[in-house]
Amino acid sequence: MAGSSLFALIDKIAVALDDVALMTKVAAKKTAGVLGDDLALNAQQVSGVKADREIPVVWAVAKGSFVNKLILVPAALLISAFIPALITPLLILGGAYLCFEGVEKIYHSLRGEHDDEQHQQDLQALTDESVDMVNYEKDKIKGAIRTDFILSAEIIVIALGTVQHRAFVDQALVVSLIAIVMTIGVYGLVAGIVKIDDLGVYFLNNPKQGWRGKLRNKIGNGLLSFAPKLMKSLSFLGTAAMFLVGGGILVHGIEYFHHLQLHAVEVVNTWPAHIWYSWLVGPLFTLVLGIILGTLVLLGVKLVSKLKPGS
Repeated sequence: MAGSSLFALIDKIAVALDDVALMTKVAAKKTAGVLGDDLALNAQQVSGVKADREIPVVWAVAKGSFVNKLILVPAALLISAFIPALITPLLILGGAYLCFEGVEKIYHSLRGEHDDEQHQQDLQALTDESVDMVNYEKDKIKGAIRTDFILSAEIIVIALGTVQHRAFVDQALVVSLIAIVMTIGVYGLVAGIVKIDDLGVYFLNNPKQGWRGKLRNKIGNGLLSFAPKLMKSLSFLGTAAMFLVGGGILVHGIEYFHHLQLHAVEVVNTWPAHIWYSWLVGPLFTLVLGIILGTLVLLGVKLVSKLKPGS
C-alpha cells in the first residue's frame, strides 16, 4: 500500500511539474515574442529555466505535506482516543475521492480533453500579461498537496493501528516519527527522480576526451531519453495506484468486500496452475473495485452538475 501511495504522489507531482514546465517555456518565449505549440520540452533548451523550478515545486509540495501531517497526526490521535469509529468512514471518503480522481483522469484522457483543451487553455492564459505566474504555479501544486493529504491520512491511521493498544504518549511518538520519516523519504526520492534529466545535461555539458568522453555522452543522452519515459510510466502507475489505494481502503474498511476478495482468491486457487497467477487476484480485485467506485462517484458528480439550476 505504501508503494501505491508513493506512485500516486509522484503522479500528482509529475502533473504539476509538467504544467510548470509549460509555464516556464511560455515565460521564456514571451521575450522573443514567439509561442510554440509543441509542449514537449527538450532538457537542453530549458535546463536553465525548468531546472530552477523543479526542486522548488517538489519543496512546495513537501512543505504542504508537512503541514498536512501537523493537522493529521493530532487529529488522528484525538479521533482514535475519543471517536475511533469515525476513522474508517473518513478513510473511505478519502479513498472514494482518490478513485474519482483516477477515473476522471482517464475520462478526460479518452476524450482528449487533458492533452488538448487543457493545454490550450493554459497556453492562452499564459500569453496574457496579466497572469500571475506565482499563483498559477500554486494552483497546480495544490492538487498534489490534496492527494498527499488523503494518502498521508491513510498511512498515519495504519501506523496508529499498529500501536493502538499502547500508551497515548507512545502512540504520539511512533506516529509522529513515521510521518516525518515518510515525508523526508518520499520527497527526497521524488527530488532525485525529477533531476535525472539535469544529470544527463551535466554529462553532455562537461565532455571528456577519449573513451570516457564517449561513455559520458552515451550516459547523458541515455538519461535525457530515459527521464521523460520514466515520468510517463510513473504517471501511469500513479493512476493505477489511486485505484489500488482507494479500493484497498474499501476492502479493509468494509467487511463485505474483504470477504468477497477472499472468496475470489479461494476460487482461483482451485484452478489449474494457480500458483503462477493466484497472487494477482487480490490486487486485481482491489483495482477493479477502485475503478467501479471512482466511476460511480464520477457519474454522481456529473448527475448533480446537470441537475444544478442553470447548468
